[in-house]
Amino acid sequence: MNAPVSLSAWIDGVGLIAPGLPDWAHGAAVLAGREAHVPAPSVLPAPMVLPPNERRRASRVVRVALASGLAALEQAGMAPSGVAAVFAASTADGHNCHALCETLASHDQRVSPTRFHNSLHNTPAGYWSIATGAMAASQSLCAYDASFAAGLIEALVQIHGTAAPCVLIAYDAEYPEPLASLRPIPDAAGISLVLGPEASPRSLARLDIRLGDGAATRLGSPSLEALRTAIPALRGLPLLEALASARGGELDLEYLAPLSLHLTLSPC
Repeated sequence: MNAPVSLSAWIDGVGLIAPGLPDWAHGAAVLAGREAHVPAPSVLPAPMVLPPNERRRASRVVRVALASGLAALEQAGMAPSGVAAVFAASTADGHNCHALCETLASHDQRVSPTRFHNSLHNTPAGYWSIATGAMAASQSLCAYDASFAAGLIEALVQIHGTAAPCVLIAYDAEYPEPLASLRPIPDAAGISLVLGPEASPRSLARLDIRLGDGAATRLGSPSLEALRTAIPALRGLPLLEALASARGGELDLEYLAPLSLHLTLSPC
């Protein structure tokens, strides 16, 4: 039987926004156990990198994607304009979807072009290119609750094929009722990783991935574990916990059942 195919990359930057975890610096302290997790709504910075018109139209998914992605690239010391990007989300803009459904259920079913283009799954990628002037390739993908793992695989495949850095931007946001009853995501959240083909002075750890069949690694904190299971983009929190603790080792992330994504983290 052939050995599992593995891919590797170096983590050069991290971005994090989640309930009670406003940024990576604070999130790392909580994930490493140095500070307690205090649940609080996610704080989404205004996307000042966008022109005023686009800034007003930016949805919660756009704001969380831009903020976490730019934070990761800032830590890595890289200009976003030249870095390929993979956007991964289990949903699109839930509030916009709700508004479209209301319009289609009304007597006046005319949908505005702006609302329509903001309903697309790759809308954050479009706003990213406007905000950063990025000309590098971008991918937008969805694998339901496995979207973080799918995005991580795609990012490492791109690095393997191009020998160039890539930023993974994984994010999700809530739906309003009645859709929230069917898809109960409680808040917006995002994890971004700048990944490179080789070690740099800023590298935090080496990451090796391969497909596996193990159970997903759980978090010891009940409140953080609740976030991991409630918001699909936060399925990557066990990786961030290992990174924050600088302990390395092996863990599994949820992927397409019955598969998992097996990770080996080696801190620098």
